[in-house]
Amino acid sequence: MAPLPAGIRFIISFSRDQWYRAFIFILTFLLYASFHLSRKPISIVKGELHRYCTALHGEEVEFKSQSQKASGTPSHRPADNETDCSWAPFDQDNYQQLLGALDYSFLCAYAIGMYLSGIIGERLPIRYYLTFGMLSSGAFTALFGLGYFYNIHSFGFYVVTQIINGLVQTTGWPSVVTCLSNWFGKGRRGLIMGVWNSHTSVGNILGSLIAGYWVSTCWGLSFIVPGAIVAAMGIVCFLFLIEHPKDIACSSSLVAPKGCENGTQRVRLQKQIFMDKNKSLDPEMQCLLLSDGKHPVHQNHIVVLPADSGGGMAAISFTGALKIPGVIEFSLCLLFAKLVSYTFLFWLPLYITNVDHLDARQAGELSTLFDVGGIFGGILAGVISDRLEKRASTCGLMLLLAAPTLYIFSTISKMGLEATIAMLLLSGALVSGPYALITTAVSADLGTHKSLKGNSHALATVTAIIDGTGSVGAALGPLLAGLLSPSGWNNVFYMLMFADACALLFLIRLIHKELSCPGSATGDQVLSKEH
Repeated sequence: MAPLPAGIRFIISFSRDQWYRAFIFILTFLLYASFHLSRKPISIVKGELHRYCTALHGEEVEFKSQSQKASGTPSHRPADNETDCSWAPFDQDNYQQLLGALDYSFLCAYAIGMYLSGIIGERLPIRYYLTFGMLSSGAFTALFGLGYFYNIHSFGFYVVTQIINGLVQTTGWPSVVTCLSNWFGKGRRGLIMGVWNSHTSVGNILGSLIAGYWVSTCWGLSFIVPGAIVAAMGIVCFLFLIEHPKDIACSSSLVAPKGCENGTQRVRLQKQIFMDKNKSLDPEMQCLLLSDGKHPVHQNHIVVLPADSGGGMAAISFTGALKIPGVIEFSLCLLFAKLVSYTFLFWLPLYITNVDHLDARQAGELSTLFDVGGIFGGILAGVISDRLEKRASTCGLMLLLAAPTLYIFSTISKMGLEATIAMLLLSGALVSGPYALITTAVSADLGTHKSLKGNSHALATVTAIIDGTGSVGAALGPLLAGLLSPSGWNNVFYMLMFADACALLFLIRLIHKELSCPGSATGDQVLSKEH
Protein backbone atom coordinates (compact mmCIF):
# COMPACT_ATOMS: atom_id res chain seq x y z
CA MET A 1 0.00 0.00 0.00
CA ALA A 2 1.35 3.39 -0.99
CA PRO A 3 1.95 5.88 1.85
CA LEU A 4 -0.58 8.66 2.26
CA PRO A 5 0.37 12.09 0.89
CA ALA A 6 1.61 14.57 3.48
CA GLY A 7 -1.42 16.82 2.93
CA ILE A 8 -3.87 13.99 3.61
CA ARG A 9 -1.94 12.94 6.71
CA PHE A 10 -2.20 16.52 7.95
CA ILE A 11 -5.97 16.59 7.37
CA ILE A 12 -6.70 13.32 9.16
CA SER A 13 -4.42 14.25 12.08
CA PHE A 14 -7.22 16.52 13.33
CA SER A 15 -10.56 15.31 14.56
CA ARG A 16 -13.87 16.18 12.95
CA ASP A 17 -14.70 18.41 15.91
CA GLN A 18 -11.41 20.29 15.65
CA TRP A 19 -12.03 21.01 11.97
CA TYR A 20 -15.47 22.39 12.77
CA ARG A 21 -14.03 24.61 15.51
CA ALA A 22 -11.38 25.93 13.15
CA PHE A 23 -14.05 26.62 10.54
CA ILE A 24 -16.23 28.56 13.00
CA PHE A 25 -13.19 30.47 14.25
CA ILE A 26 -12.28 31.61 10.73
CA LEU A 27 -15.87 32.28 9.66
CA THR A 28 -16.77 34.47 12.66
CA PHE A 29 -13.42 36.22 12.25
CA LEU A 30 -14.27 37.17 8.67
CA LEU A 31 -17.86 38.09 9.49
CA TYR A 32 -16.96 40.68 12.10
CA ALA A 33 -13.92 41.90 10.17
CA SER A 34 -16.36 42.89 7.42
CA PHE A 35 -18.35 44.95 9.94
CA HIS A 36 -15.24 46.94 10.87
CA LEU A 37 -14.28 47.16 7.22
CA SER A 38 -17.52 49.09 6.62
CA ARG A 39 -16.94 51.48 9.56
CA LYS A 40 -13.55 52.73 8.42
CA PRO A 41 -14.42 54.63 5.19
CA ILE A 42 -15.89 57.66 6.99
CA SER A 43 -12.55 58.37 8.68
CA ILE A 44 -10.70 58.07 5.36
CA VAL A 45 -13.14 60.25 3.42
CA LYS A 46 -13.12 63.08 5.97
CA GLY A 47 -10.03 64.63 4.43
CA GLU A 48 -11.71 64.58 1.02
CA LEU A 49 -15.00 66.04 2.21
CA HIS A 50 -13.14 69.17 3.31
CA ARG A 51 -10.33 69.05 0.76
CA TYR A 52 -10.88 72.60 -0.60
CA CYS A 53 -10.38 74.46 2.66
CA THR A 54 -7.40 72.40 3.81
CA ALA A 55 -5.58 72.49 0.46
CA LEU A 56 -6.30 76.02 -0.69
CA HIS A 57 -7.02 77.92 2.50
CA GLY A 58 -3.87 80.02 2.39
CA GLU A 59 -4.10 81.13 -1.22
CA GLU A 60 -7.16 80.79 -3.43
CA VAL A 61 -9.78 80.98 -0.70
CA GLU A 62 -8.48 84.32 0.52
CA PHE A 63 -8.10 85.65 -3.04
CA LYS A 64 -11.61 84.56 -4.05
CA SER A 65 -13.20 86.04 -0.96
CA GLN A 66 -11.48 89.39 -1.55
CA SER A 67 -12.54 89.38 -5.22
CA GLN A 68 -16.12 88.60 -4.26
CA LYS A 69 -16.20 91.42 -1.71
CA ALA A 70 -14.82 93.87 -4.31
CA SER A 71 -17.37 92.85 -6.93
CA GLY A 72 -20.27 92.64 -4.48
CA THR A 73 -21.12 89.05 -5.41
CA PRO A 74 -22.23 86.68 -2.65
CA SER A 75 -19.58 84.39 -1.20
CA HIS A 76 -20.02 80.70 -1.93
CA ARG A 77 -17.99 77.60 -2.63
CA PRO A 78 -18.85 75.36 -5.55
CA ALA A 79 -20.18 71.92 -4.63
CA ASP A 80 -19.66 69.86 -7.76
CA ASN A 81 -17.03 67.14 -8.01
CA GLU A 82 -15.23 68.63 -10.99
CA THR A 83 -13.75 71.48 -9.01
CA ASP A 84 -11.11 71.40 -6.30
CA CYS A 85 -13.42 72.06 -3.37
CA SER A 86 -15.13 70.56 -0.35
CA TRP A 87 -18.32 68.58 -0.46
CA ALA A 88 -21.20 70.67 0.87
CA PRO A 89 -22.31 70.88 3.64
CA PHE A 90 -18.79 70.11 4.90
CA ASP A 91 -17.34 73.20 3.20
CA GLN A 92 -18.12 75.44 6.17
CA ASP A 93 -15.76 76.61 8.90
CA ASN A 94 -17.48 74.28 11.38
CA TYR A 95 -16.74 71.21 9.26
CA GLN A 96 -15.00 69.44 12.17
CA GLN A 97 -18.15 69.69 14.28
CA LEU A 98 -20.25 68.39 11.39
CA LEU A 99 -17.92 65.45 10.81
CA GLY A 100 -17.92 64.78 14.54
CA ALA A 101 -21.72 64.78 14.47
CA LEU A 102 -21.67 62.06 11.80
CA ASP A 103 -19.49 59.92 14.04
CA TYR A 104 -21.69 60.65 17.03
CA SER A 105 -24.85 59.75 15.11
CA PHE A 106 -23.51 56.32 14.21
CA LEU A 107 -21.94 55.54 17.57
CA CYS A 108 -24.77 56.87 19.72
CA ALA A 109 -27.27 54.74 17.79
CA TYR A 110 -24.86 51.81 18.13
CA ALA A 111 -24.57 52.29 21.90
CA ILE A 112 -28.34 52.51 22.43
CA GLY A 113 -29.09 49.64 20.10
CA MET A 114 -26.48 47.40 21.71
CA TYR A 115 -28.39 47.21 24.99
CA LEU A 116 -31.42 45.89 23.11
CA SER A 117 -29.48 43.76 20.65
CA GLY A 118 -28.24 41.24 23.18
CA ILE A 119 -31.70 40.74 24.65
CA ILE A 120 -33.23 40.29 21.19
CA GLY A 121 -30.38 38.09 20.00
CA GLU A 122 -30.88 35.60 22.84
CA ARG A 123 -34.43 35.01 21.69
CA LEU A 124 -33.74 34.60 17.96
CA PRO A 125 -31.58 32.17 15.96
CA ILE A 126 -28.12 33.71 15.74
CA ARG A 127 -27.72 32.84 12.07
CA TYR A 128 -30.89 34.64 10.98
CA TYR A 129 -30.28 37.60 13.28
CA LEU A 130 -26.70 38.12 12.11
CA THR A 131 -27.61 37.67 8.44
CA PHE A 132 -30.29 40.35 8.70
CA GLY A 133 -27.84 42.75 10.34
CA MET A 134 -25.14 42.24 7.74
CA LEU A 135 -27.45 42.65 4.76
CA SER A 136 -28.95 45.81 6.29
CA SER A 137 -25.56 47.23 7.20
CA GLY A 138 -24.29 46.64 3.68
CA ALA A 139 -27.28 48.45 2.25
CA PHE A 140 -26.93 51.56 4.43
CA THR A 141 -23.14 51.72 4.07
CA ALA A 142 -23.60 51.76 0.30
CA LEU A 143 -26.42 54.32 0.63
CA PHE A 144 -23.99 56.80 2.17
CA GLY A 145 -21.77 56.44 -0.90
CA LEU A 146 -24.70 56.94 -3.25
CA GLY A 147 -24.84 60.52 -1.99
CA TYR A 148 -21.78 61.15 -4.14
CA PHE A 149 -23.34 59.84 -7.35
CA TYR A 150 -26.71 61.53 -6.80
CA ASN A 151 -25.05 64.79 -5.70
CA ILE A 152 -26.79 64.84 -2.31
CA HIS A 153 -25.70 67.70 -0.03
CA SER A 154 -28.27 67.34 2.74
CA PHE A 155 -26.62 66.91 6.13
CA GLY A 156 -29.77 65.20 7.39
CA PHE A 157 -29.44 62.48 4.74
CA TYR A 158 -25.98 61.49 5.95
CA VAL A 159 -26.98 61.68 9.62
CA VAL A 160 -30.04 59.44 9.19
CA THR A 161 -28.00 56.96 7.16
CA GLN A 162 -25.41 56.80 9.93
CA ILE A 163 -28.06 56.35 12.64
CA ILE A 164 -29.77 53.42 10.92
CA ASN A 165 -26.43 51.83 10.06
CA GLY A 166 -25.38 52.11 13.69
CA LEU A 167 -28.54 50.36 14.85
CA VAL A 168 -28.30 47.41 12.46
CA GLN A 169 -24.60 46.89 13.18
CA THR A 170 -25.44 46.07 16.79
CA THR A 171 -26.53 42.63 15.60
CA GLY A 172 -22.91 41.69 15.01
CA TRP A 173 -20.95 41.64 18.23
CA PRO A 174 -23.29 39.73 20.60
CA SER A 175 -23.92 37.17 17.86
CA VAL A 176 -20.31 36.34 16.99
CA VAL A 177 -19.11 36.33 20.60
CA THR A 178 -21.95 34.03 21.64
CA CYS A 179 -21.29 31.70 18.72
CA LEU A 180 -17.55 31.53 19.37
CA SER A 181 -18.06 30.97 23.10
CA ASN A 182 -20.43 28.10 22.31
CA TRP A 183 -17.60 26.39 20.48
CA PHE A 184 -14.64 27.19 22.74
CA GLY A 185 -14.42 26.60 26.49
CA LYS A 186 -12.49 28.64 29.03
CA GLY A 187 -9.14 26.94 28.54
CA ARG A 188 -6.72 29.41 26.94
CA ARG A 189 -9.66 31.67 26.19
CA GLY A 190 -7.50 34.80 26.44
CA LEU A 191 -5.11 33.59 23.75
CA ILE A 192 -7.81 32.19 21.47
CA MET A 193 -9.96 35.30 21.67
CA GLY A 194 -6.94 37.58 21.55
CA VAL A 195 -6.01 36.11 18.19
CA TRP A 196 -9.65 36.08 17.08
CA ASN A 197 -10.21 39.69 18.11
CA SER A 198 -7.56 40.80 15.65
CA HIS A 199 -10.48 40.83 13.20
CA THR A 200 -11.09 44.39 14.44
CA SER A 201 -7.68 45.55 13.26
CA VAL A 202 -7.75 43.43 10.10
CA GLY A 203 -11.13 44.93 9.19
CA ASN A 204 -9.85 48.44 9.88
CA ILE A 205 -6.77 47.86 7.74
CA LEU A 206 -8.74 46.45 4.81
CA GLY A 207 -11.33 49.22 5.16
CA SER A 208 -8.61 51.85 5.07
CA LEU A 209 -6.96 50.38 2.00
CA ILE A 210 -10.23 49.86 0.10
CA ALA A 211 -11.60 53.30 0.96
CA GLY A 212 -8.23 54.92 0.30
CA TYR A 213 -8.06 53.45 -3.18
CA TRP A 214 -11.03 55.52 -4.38
CA VAL A 215 -11.07 58.41 -1.92
CA SER A 216 -9.30 60.94 -4.19
CA THR A 217 -11.11 60.01 -7.39
CA CYS A 218 -14.58 58.77 -6.48
CA TRP A 219 -15.21 58.68 -2.72
CA GLY A 220 -18.68 57.21 -3.21
CA LEU A 221 -17.06 53.88 -4.07
CA SER A 222 -15.19 54.07 -0.75
CA PHE A 223 -18.56 53.24 0.84
CA ILE A 224 -20.28 51.19 -1.86
CA VAL A 225 -17.54 48.55 -2.16
CA PRO A 226 -17.31 47.89 1.62
CA GLY A 227 -21.11 47.81 1.75
CA ALA A 228 -21.18 45.16 -0.97
CA ILE A 229 -18.58 43.11 0.92
CA VAL A 230 -20.61 43.19 4.16
CA ALA A 231 -23.76 42.14 2.32
CA ALA A 232 -21.90 39.30 0.59
CA MET A 233 -20.59 38.08 3.93
CA GLY A 234 -24.17 38.16 5.22
CA ILE A 235 -25.09 35.62 2.56
CA VAL A 236 -22.08 33.50 3.57
CA CYS A 237 -23.27 33.70 7.17
CA PHE A 238 -26.74 32.45 6.22
CA LEU A 239 -25.31 29.53 4.25
CA PHE A 240 -22.54 28.33 6.56
CA LEU A 241 -22.78 29.56 10.19
CA ILE A 242 -23.25 26.77 12.76
CA GLU A 243 -24.45 28.29 16.02
CA HIS A 244 -23.67 25.47 18.43
CA PRO A 245 -21.80 22.12 18.50
CA LYS A 246 -25.08 20.35 19.25
CA ASP A 247 -26.31 21.29 15.77
CA ILE A 248 -23.87 18.74 14.32
CA ALA A 249 -24.42 15.99 16.92
CA CYS A 250 -21.37 14.35 18.40
CA SER A 251 -21.13 10.76 19.58
CA SER A 252 -23.11 9.87 22.70
CA SER A 253 -20.60 7.37 24.10
CA LEU A 254 -19.44 7.86 27.69
CA VAL A 255 -15.79 8.29 26.79
CA ALA A 256 -15.43 11.31 24.56
CA PRO A 257 -14.41 9.98 21.14
CA LYS A 258 -12.07 11.63 18.73
CA GLY A 259 -14.93 13.44 17.07
CA CYS A 260 -15.77 15.25 20.30
CA GLU A 261 -12.29 16.01 21.56
CA ASN A 262 -10.91 19.52 21.55
CA GLY A 263 -7.14 19.66 21.77
CA THR A 264 -7.08 23.39 22.54
CA GLN A 265 -9.27 23.33 25.64
CA ARG A 266 -8.85 22.10 29.19
CA VAL A 267 -11.56 21.97 31.86
CA ARG A 268 -10.72 22.29 35.54
CA LEU A 269 -12.44 19.50 37.42
CA GLN A 270 -14.57 21.35 39.93
CA LYS A 271 -16.66 18.54 41.44
CA GLN A 272 -17.33 14.83 41.26
CA ILE A 273 -20.67 13.46 40.12
CA PHE A 274 -22.09 9.99 40.07
CA MET A 275 -23.89 8.80 36.98
CA ASP A 276 -26.09 5.85 36.23
CA LYS A 277 -24.05 3.51 34.06
CA ASN A 278 -27.18 2.45 32.23
CA LYS A 279 -28.18 6.01 31.42
CA SER A 280 -26.73 7.56 28.29
CA LEU A 281 -25.88 11.21 27.90
CA ASP A 282 -27.41 13.41 25.27
CA PRO A 283 -25.12 14.56 22.44
CA GLU A 284 -24.81 18.11 23.78
CA MET A 285 -23.58 16.99 27.20
CA GLN A 286 -21.22 14.50 25.59
CA CYS A 287 -19.59 17.26 23.51
CA LEU A 288 -18.85 19.16 26.71
CA LEU A 289 -17.13 16.23 28.42
CA LEU A 290 -13.58 17.08 27.42
CA SER A 291 -10.64 14.76 27.92
CA ASP A 292 -6.96 15.60 27.93
CA GLY A 293 -6.60 13.96 24.54
CA LYS A 294 -4.55 11.09 25.98
CA HIS A 295 -6.58 9.41 28.72
CA PRO A 296 -10.26 8.54 28.93
CA VAL A 297 -12.49 10.56 31.19
CA HIS A 298 -13.50 8.67 34.32
CA GLN A 299 -17.19 8.80 35.19
CA ASN A 300 -16.50 10.27 38.62
CA HIS A 301 -14.45 13.16 37.23
CA ILE A 302 -16.75 14.68 34.67
CA VAL A 303 -18.03 18.23 34.59
CA VAL A 304 -21.56 18.14 33.18
CA LEU A 305 -23.11 21.30 31.85
CA PRO A 306 -26.82 21.32 31.10
CA ALA A 307 -27.93 21.53 27.51
CA ASP A 308 -29.95 24.43 26.20
CA SER A 309 -32.49 22.23 24.53
CA GLY A 310 -35.47 20.67 26.16
CA GLY A 311 -36.19 22.19 29.52
CA GLY A 312 -33.50 24.82 29.24
CA MET A 313 -33.28 27.88 31.44
CA ALA A 314 -34.93 31.17 30.55
CA ALA A 315 -32.90 34.04 29.18
CA ILE A 316 -31.44 36.28 31.88
CA SER A 317 -32.90 39.75 32.48
CA PHE A 318 -31.01 43.01 32.02
CA THR A 319 -30.89 43.67 35.78
CA GLY A 320 -29.92 40.06 36.42
CA ALA A 321 -26.92 40.43 34.12
CA LEU A 322 -25.84 43.60 35.92
CA LYS A 323 -25.72 41.66 39.20
CA ILE A 324 -23.03 39.34 37.90
CA PRO A 325 -19.86 40.35 39.80
CA GLY A 326 -17.53 42.42 37.64
CA VAL A 327 -19.97 43.36 34.87
CA ILE A 328 -20.42 46.97 36.03
CA GLU A 329 -16.70 47.59 36.63
CA PHE A 330 -15.57 46.21 33.30
CA SER A 331 -18.41 47.99 31.49
CA LEU A 332 -17.37 51.38 32.87
CA CYS A 333 -13.71 50.64 32.18
CA LEU A 334 -14.56 49.79 28.58
CA LEU A 335 -16.51 53.04 28.25
CA PHE A 336 -13.29 55.02 28.58
CA ALA A 337 -11.04 52.49 26.85
CA LYS A 338 -13.31 52.41 23.81
CA LEU A 339 -13.51 56.21 23.85
CA VAL A 340 -9.77 56.29 23.19
CA SER A 341 -9.81 53.50 20.61
CA TYR A 342 -12.65 54.93 18.54
CA THR A 343 -11.23 58.45 18.62
CA PHE A 344 -8.21 57.02 16.84
CA LEU A 345 -10.44 54.98 14.55
CA PHE A 346 -12.41 58.00 13.29
CA TRP A 347 -9.91 60.87 13.57
CA LEU A 348 -6.42 59.43 13.12
CA PRO A 349 -6.27 59.87 9.30
CA LEU A 350 -7.29 63.53 9.57
CA TYR A 351 -4.74 64.11 12.35
CA ILE A 352 -2.00 62.59 10.18
CA THR A 353 -3.13 64.76 7.26
CA ASN A 354 -2.84 67.91 9.38
CA VAL A 355 0.40 67.06 11.20
CA ASP A 356 2.40 65.23 8.52
CA HIS A 357 0.83 67.11 5.57
CA LEU A 358 -0.15 63.98 3.63
CA ASP A 359 -3.11 63.57 1.31
CA ALA A 360 -6.17 61.55 2.30
CA ARG A 361 -4.99 58.31 0.67
CA GLN A 362 -1.50 58.40 2.19
CA ALA A 363 -2.90 59.28 5.62
CA GLY A 364 -5.35 56.39 5.42
CA GLU A 365 -2.61 53.93 4.53
CA LEU A 366 -0.34 55.20 7.30
CA SER A 367 -3.14 54.99 9.88
CA THR A 368 -3.31 51.21 9.35
CA LEU A 369 -0.12 50.91 11.41
CA PHE A 370 -2.18 51.73 14.50
CA ASP A 371 -4.31 48.66 13.75
CA VAL A 372 -1.22 46.54 13.10
CA GLY A 373 -0.07 47.44 16.60
CA GLY A 374 -3.57 46.61 17.84
CA ILE A 375 -3.27 43.05 16.51
CA PHE A 376 -0.16 42.42 18.60
CA GLY A 377 -1.62 44.24 21.59
CA GLY A 378 -4.77 42.09 21.65
CA ILE A 379 -2.81 38.84 21.37
CA LEU A 380 -0.30 39.95 24.00
CA ALA A 381 -3.08 40.88 26.43
CA GLY A 382 -4.69 37.48 25.94
CA VAL A 383 -1.45 35.55 26.48
CA ILE A 384 -0.52 37.51 29.62
CA SER A 385 -3.99 37.21 31.14
CA ASP A 386 -4.06 33.47 30.49
CA ARG A 387 -0.63 32.97 32.02
CA LEU A 388 -1.31 35.12 35.10
CA GLU A 389 -5.04 34.30 35.27
CA LYS A 390 -5.61 37.98 36.03
CA ARG A 391 -7.75 39.76 33.45
CA ALA A 392 -8.21 43.03 35.38
CA SER A 393 -4.52 43.33 36.28
CA THR A 394 -3.49 42.80 32.65
CA CYS A 395 -5.88 45.53 31.48
CA GLY A 396 -4.71 47.84 34.26
CA LEU A 397 -1.05 47.48 33.35
CA MET A 398 -1.65 48.30 29.69
CA LEU A 399 -3.85 51.27 30.57
CA LEU A 400 -1.15 52.55 32.92
CA LEU A 401 1.41 52.44 30.11
CA ALA A 402 -0.97 53.84 27.49
CA ALA A 403 -1.47 57.28 29.06
CA PRO A 404 2.19 58.44 28.96
CA THR A 405 2.58 56.80 25.54
CA LEU A 406 -0.18 59.00 24.15
CA TYR A 407 1.56 62.09 25.49
CA ILE A 408 4.82 61.02 23.83
CA PHE A 409 2.89 60.33 20.62
CA SER A 410 1.43 63.85 20.57
CA THR A 411 4.93 65.29 20.94
CA ILE A 412 7.06 63.02 18.76
CA SER A 413 4.61 62.67 15.87
CA LYS A 414 5.28 66.29 14.93
CA MET A 415 8.97 65.56 14.44
CA GLY A 416 8.65 63.54 11.27
CA LEU A 417 7.20 60.52 9.53
CA GLU A 418 9.56 57.96 11.10
CA ALA A 419 8.59 58.99 14.64
CA THR A 420 4.92 58.83 13.70
CA ILE A 421 5.27 55.25 12.43
CA ALA A 422 6.97 54.04 15.62
CA MET A 423 4.45 55.66 17.93
CA LEU A 424 1.50 54.42 15.87
CA LEU A 425 2.60 50.82 16.41
CA LEU A 426 3.24 51.24 20.14
CA SER A 427 0.10 53.26 20.81
CA GLY A 428 -2.03 50.79 18.84
CA ALA A 429 -0.79 47.89 20.98
CA LEU A 430 -1.38 49.59 24.34
CA VAL A 431 -4.71 51.18 23.43
CA SER A 432 -6.22 48.13 21.74
CA GLY A 433 -4.99 45.52 24.23
CA PRO A 434 -7.42 46.26 27.11
CA TYR A 435 -10.27 46.99 24.69
CA ALA A 436 -9.76 43.64 22.96
CA LEU A 437 -9.45 41.66 26.20
CA ILE A 438 -12.57 43.12 27.81
CA THR A 439 -14.82 42.73 24.78
CA THR A 440 -13.82 39.10 24.21
CA ALA A 441 -12.33 36.95 26.98
CA VAL A 442 -13.67 39.00 29.89
CA SER A 443 -17.17 39.19 28.39
CA ALA A 444 -17.16 35.44 27.78
CA ASP A 445 -15.88 34.77 31.30
CA LEU A 446 -18.62 36.86 32.86
CA GLY A 447 -21.30 35.54 30.52
CA THR A 448 -20.51 32.00 31.66
CA HIS A 449 -19.87 32.92 35.29
CA LYS A 450 -20.40 30.10 37.81
CA SER A 451 -23.08 32.14 39.59
CA LEU A 452 -25.29 31.60 36.51
CA LYS A 453 -25.36 27.86 37.26
CA GLY A 454 -24.89 26.83 33.64
CA ASN A 455 -27.39 29.25 32.07
CA SER A 456 -25.84 29.84 28.65
CA HIS A 457 -28.55 32.34 27.72
CA ALA A 458 -26.75 35.07 29.69
CA LEU A 459 -23.78 35.39 27.35
CA ALA A 460 -25.35 37.59 24.66
CA THR A 461 -26.91 39.94 27.25
CA VAL A 462 -23.68 40.31 29.23
CA THR A 463 -21.70 40.89 26.03
CA ALA A 464 -24.22 43.49 24.88
CA ILE A 465 -24.17 45.33 28.23
CA ILE A 466 -20.37 45.54 28.32
CA ASP A 467 -19.97 46.50 24.66
CA GLY A 468 -23.02 48.78 24.77
CA THR A 469 -21.57 50.74 27.68
CA GLY A 470 -18.25 50.87 25.88
CA SER A 471 -20.04 52.20 22.80
CA VAL A 472 -21.25 55.18 24.82
CA GLY A 473 -17.59 56.12 25.16
CA ALA A 474 -17.04 55.32 21.50
CA ALA A 475 -19.75 57.86 20.68
CA LEU A 476 -18.38 60.53 23.01
CA GLY A 477 -14.74 60.24 21.94
CA PRO A 478 -15.05 61.26 18.27
CA LEU A 479 -17.60 63.94 19.22
CA LEU A 480 -15.24 65.47 21.78
CA ALA A 481 -12.39 65.23 19.29
CA GLY A 482 -14.45 67.23 16.81
CA LEU A 483 -15.13 69.89 19.43
CA LEU A 484 -11.58 70.08 20.80
CA SER A 485 -9.50 69.77 17.62
CA PRO A 486 -10.16 73.36 16.39
CA SER A 487 -8.40 74.60 19.55
CA GLY A 488 -5.42 72.31 18.93
CA TRP A 489 -4.70 68.62 18.71
CA ASN A 490 -2.90 68.70 22.06
CA ASN A 491 -6.24 69.16 23.79
CA VAL A 492 -7.53 66.01 22.09
CA PHE A 493 -4.59 64.01 23.44
CA TYR A 494 -5.11 65.42 26.95
CA MET A 495 -8.69 64.21 26.76
CA LEU A 496 -7.52 60.74 25.69
CA MET A 497 -5.01 60.53 28.55
CA PHE A 498 -7.69 61.51 31.04
CA ALA A 499 -9.96 58.81 29.63
CA ASP A 500 -7.24 56.17 30.08
CA ALA A 501 -6.80 57.24 33.70
CA CYS A 502 -10.55 56.93 34.31
CA ALA A 503 -10.58 53.45 32.75
CA LEU A 504 -7.82 52.37 35.11
CA LEU A 505 -9.63 53.87 38.09
CA PHE A 506 -12.70 51.66 37.57
CA LEU A 507 -10.54 48.54 37.67
CA ILE A 508 -8.73 49.36 40.92
CA ARG A 509 -11.07 47.29 43.11
CA LEU A 510 -10.91 44.23 40.85
CA ILE A 511 -7.12 44.51 40.56
CA HIS A 512 -6.87 44.62 44.35
CA LYS A 513 -9.06 41.50 44.59
CA GLU A 514 -6.92 39.66 42.07
CA LEU A 515 -3.65 40.56 43.75
CA SER A 516 -5.00 39.62 47.17
CA CYS A 517 -6.00 36.16 45.86
CA PRO A 518 -2.88 34.76 44.12
CA GLY A 519 -3.56 32.34 41.26
CA SER A 520 -7.20 33.31 40.90
CA ALA A 521 -8.88 34.15 37.64
CA THR A 522 -11.10 37.17 37.32
CA GLY A 523 -13.98 35.31 35.80
CA ASP A 524 -14.11 32.42 38.24
CA GLN A 525 -12.71 32.73 41.73
CA VAL A 526 -12.21 36.36 42.68
CA LEU A 527 -15.53 37.59 41.41
CA SER A 528 -17.47 34.59 42.63
CA LYS A 529 -16.48 35.36 46.21
CA GLU A 530 -18.57 38.50 46.00
CA HIS A 531 -21.66 36.75 44.76
